[in-house]
Amino acid sequence: MTDKVLTIDAGFPPIIEGAPRALILGSMPGVQSLAKQQYYAHPRNTFWPIMASLFNFDVNLTYEDRCDLLTQSGVAVWDVLRACHRPGSLDTNIDNATMVLNDFKALFQQYSSISAIYFNGAKAEAVFRQALPLLTEVQRSSFTLQRLPSTSPAHASQSFEQKLACWKAAFIPIVV
Repeated sequence: MTDKVLTIDAGFPPIIEGAPRALILGSMPGVQSLAKQQYYAHPRNTFWPIMASLFNFDVNLTYEDRCDLLTQSGVAVWDVLRACHRPGSLDTNIDNATMVLNDFKALFQQYSSISAIYFNGAKAEAVFRQALPLLTEVQRSSFTLQRLPSTSPAHASQSFEQKLACWKAAFIPIVV
């Protein structure tokens, strides 16, 4: 019998600058994102096309330029997990026993301007809610929480147009 060695994937630092008003939280970077060291790198993930539509920029800009435009628009991006074991890219494959949450208490102390948290899918929301007891009462009451349709290509039950409409409705206060 051989011992199985778990591969623990490590996430990325947040895309964040200045005084963001909104924080978009995913669960954990997928295989292609980890390989490219970029959030939402899978070519069929609709995250960047949705952001480009919401904030009126060219989706074909460099990754760095797209990140800059998001932060200039008051939007930050991060994942709820700092690390975990997940074979493949599906959230359903995350080994819950290996999940390590990001330090949201420190993030919200440093960026108290965040007033809205948007979850890119159900897993991100469920895992973040585990972190809520770790936050101060002031932190817990300082932002609204909203789950949005996952931009992952694995979630094909909604068209791009339907996902965009949901994201657009949520981001109206941020875009204006």
